Amino acid sequence: MTSSRFDLRGKVAVVTGGNGGIGLGMARGLADAGADIAVVGRNETKSAAAVADLRRRGVKAIAVTTDVTDKAAVAAMVDGVVSELGRIDILINNAGMSIRKPPHELELDEWNKVIDTNLTSAFVCSKLAYPALKASGNGKVINIGSMMSIFGASFATAYAASKGGIVQYTRACANAWAPDNIQVNAILPGWIDTDLTRGARQQVSGLHERVLARTPAGRWGDIDDFAGIAVFLASPASNFLTGTAIPVDGGFSVMA
Repeated sequence: MTSSRFDLRGKVAVVTGGNGGIGLGMARGLADAGADIAVVGRNETKSAAAVADLRRRGVKAIAVTTDVTDKAAVAAMVDGVVSELGRIDILINNAGMSIRKPPHELELDEWNKVIDTNLTSAFVCSKLAYPALKASGNGKVINIGSMMSIFGASFATAYAASKGGIVQYTRACANAWAPDNIQVNAILPGWIDTDLTRGARQQVSGLHERVLARTPAGRWGDIDDFAGIAVFLASPASNFLTGTAIPVDGGFSVMA
C-alpha cells in the first residue's frame, strides 16, 4: 500500500511534453502513485500512445494538444483540464527543445524559439494554472531545468540560458506562492537517454564517451529514473521543500 505521504490519489497533474522522454517517465511515476494525468503536447500520435500507457496504470488520462508558447492555447488547455478532470494540483513544466549552435552562429529567431519553448512556456503555464493550483489547497509546480542550468556548453547557447532562467524563475515563484501553500521546485536532469540527447550524440563528436567518463553511475540516465523524484516533489512528502533545484544526474554535477 502506498504511504499516505506519497499517495496522489484524487490529484490531477498536468505534464507539458508528457508524451515522451523525461515527461513520460514522470507521468508514469505520478500515475503509479494514483494521480490522474493531462498529457500536454503537440504530437497527437505520441500523446495518444502516452495516454494509453497511463490508462493501463489504472488512472484517468487525457491528451490536450497545445502550443505552450501560445497564451490563448494554454488558457484553453487549463480550462479544459479543469472541466474534464475537475482540478489541477500538480503542474510539471517539462516542454523543451534545443538548437545546437555556438553563440556566434545562433540566429535571433532560433534564440527566441528555444527561450519561448523552454522558459516562457513555464511562465505562461504557471501563471494561467495558478488559480487552480491555489484552489487545490496544496499546489505543486515542478520545473524542468538541466545540467545546463549549472554548466555551460559551446553548443547549447540558448538552451543553457533558458535552463538557467528556469532555476531563477523557480525561486521567484517559490517565494511568491508560499503563502498560497504552493511549493515550486526544479529538477535538473543530467545526461538522459531521450530523443533529444540522441540527436546531441549524433551532432557532438565524442559526447557519449565524455558523459560516461564523467558520470559516477557509469551510465546514461533512463526516463524511468524520474518517476520517484516526480512523486516526491508532487506529494505531501515535500510540503516543506520549495525553491530548490535538484540534480538527477548519476553524480555528474559532483564529479571533480
